[in-house]
Amino acid sequence: MKAVVYKGPFSVAVEDVPDPEIKHPNDVIVKVTSTCICGSDLHMYEGRTAAEPGIIFGHENMGIIQEVGSAVKERKVGDRVVMPFNVGCGFCKNCQRGYTGFCVTVNPGFAGGAYGYVAMGPWRGGQAEYLQVPFADFNCLPLPAGTENEANYALLADIFPTGYHGAELADVSPGESVAVFGAGPVGLMAAYSCVIRGAAEIYVIDHVKERLDKAGEIGGIPINFDDGDPVQVIRDMRGGDGVDKTIDAVGYQAAARGSSAAGGQQTEVPNIVLNQMIDVINPTGIMGIPGLYVPSDPGGVDENAKRGALTLNFGRLFEKGLSLGTGQCNVKRYNAYLRDLITVGKANPSFVVSHEVPLGDAVDAYDKFDKRVDGYTKVILNP
Repeated sequence: MKAVVYKGPFSVAVEDVPDPEIKHPNDVIVKVTSTCICGSDLHMYEGRTAAEPGIIFGHENMGIIQEVGSAVKERKVGDRVVMPFNVGCGFCKNCQRGYTGFCVTVNPGFAGGAYGYVAMGPWRGGQAEYLQVPFADFNCLPLPAGTENEANYALLADIFPTGYHGAELADVSPGESVAVFGAGPVGLMAAYSCVIRGAAEIYVIDHVKERLDKAGEIGGIPINFDDGDPVQVIRDMRGGDGVDKTIDAVGYQAAARGSSAAGGQQTEVPNIVLNQMIDVINPTGIMGIPGLYVPSDPGGVDENAKRGALTLNFGRLFEKGLSLGTGQCNVKRYNAYLRDLITVGKANPSFVVSHEVPLGDAVDAYDKFDKRVDGYTKVILNP
């Protein structure tokens, strides 16, 4: 089959690789119909992780079941399904408590597994024609048959639940004000989730025009941080007041003011968003941090950043009595409910999708998505 294979920093290729096989009676083989390129894939693509050449990328996958193992009871050939990016077993202590992003079965020695991602277990990615899915009864979310809502449902694998997770971590409630840092796919999904949860004012901070335009289209208040300190801009707009809640959808590759918004090199300040969140939030507020932070970053700006050690204004956090929640999304906690919102027409997250291209165009799509050029805000590959 054809698959997107990591070759080295800033290099992927679409190559022929062996077809996946049923390896355990609980497995299924899915013929992939849609698979997304994620901002997290770019961390590996840019050489900012310990990823070795040869990884098949792709953790946002949906398709049609082609083959089932003998122990699979609920799913059958022909089912249309979408898989959480987290691979979970369904029976370990963490999975049983709903923390499926921290399964201790699927990646021995580490809490958490995922398709096609460095250090997240042996699971090949789905930017390919076919995908092996383990513990299929648990991991395959059934979808309505047909092709309707293909792009909407594809986003249930990761970014829609992850954006919602950010709003959940911050406990965003009706009538509240929220500042969402980052208007990439997860940031836009976080802002959209705040809309769904009834937030009154949602400030969205970024410096890529296409992203900010999307934020405005869903009712967010776009803030371009290249035009000024977003903390001061928001406080000025609110008569000196801060916001009730904040969400970090940027992570450790946060950029300084004046860095290139598209196509060029950004000046990184990995702790800038976290400290701006502390500054702009009101006392007793809650910060949700679904943005990715890593314990090892070969491209870190200094020795501390290379080991994931960032300087925070913790005294200010303590003084304000702030709370925070962080960690990768436990997709199964949300995906069925979000699926049902899509099915009845109350959620349409695919507004974030800018391009749908054939799997064979993945090399070009990675290049443009990474450079944030030609309006590339979210890409779906169709094998």
